[in-house]
Amino acid sequence: MKATRIILCFLLMGFLFSCGSKKKVAKRSNNSSKTTQTQKVYTSEKDYPKDIVEAKEEPSAPEKTYKSQTEIYIYTYAPIAKNEMELYGIPASIKLAQGILESGSGYGKLTLKSNNHFGIKCNGWEGAKVYHDDDRAQECFRKYKDPKYSFRDHSLFLSERLRYASLFSLKKNDYRGWAKGLRKAGYATDPRYPDKLIALIERYHLNRFDEEVLGSSNWNGNSTGTAQVDYSHGTYTVKDGDTLWSIAQRYSLTVEQLKDLNNLRTNVIEIGQKLHVKIR
Repeated sequence: MKATRIILCFLLMGFLFSCGSKKKVAKRSNNSSKTTQTQKVYTSEKDYPKDIVEAKEEPSAPEKTYKSQTEIYIYTYAPIAKNEMELYGIPASIKLAQGILESGSGYGKLTLKSNNHFGIKCNGWEGAKVYHDDDRAQECFRKYKDPKYSFRDHSLFLSERLRYASLFSLKKNDYRGWAKGLRKAGYATDPRYPDKLIALIERYHLNRFDEEVLGSSNWNGNSTGTAQVDYSHGTYTVKDGDTLWSIAQRYSLTVEQLKDLNNLRTNVIEIGQKLHVKIR
């Protein structure tokens, strides 16, 4: 009987110890859970981990709804066209209309594979090339890394060829004159080319970009040499390889300002020619 009581005592102690042990484990598990749920509160951007800082984005502006791919094209390339107008005097409206027409609003086959927005063929081009059916099968066209280079090359193509020189004597907002002049100078063979450009400009009000450029500069809409000249500031002698653009960049001028300073009606310059390069 005494032995039986001793055995029962040991069994009861074992049971109580077992219960206490389980309860203690459960408590530790609960504390562990609390620890994993604790987060650091950041009070300043300087406290952010590097990967969070780099991934952080500013709130985006509401997206504008466009009715067509052409409107998206205009929105995308208008700033480039305006900048090119400031540098070279080619109306932004004309550049955009030509880009829309020649590139199929950026979705033409040639444009998609070459970033060529103006259908400019190789003609001695030493850069990358692609071949595309045009007037003849597999003609050579220029290829660019980015569309912006196509826009710049278009400016150079027009400003550095004598056959387009008469265009630069037109008023900068005379998009009708430019459209007709391009066809007359041989840019396109389509007899309706001027009408197509004018229709695009008037349908999408592209001439507003011309007015924005003209309104934010010192231009008066033509190249009549109205800028004040201070001849005491010096001249520059044209060297082999120079262009009006490269000279203007050297002296922090626009091409139009440089032309006005020197009463130039075209972008054609000759080696040895002296140009006034400063304005008062």
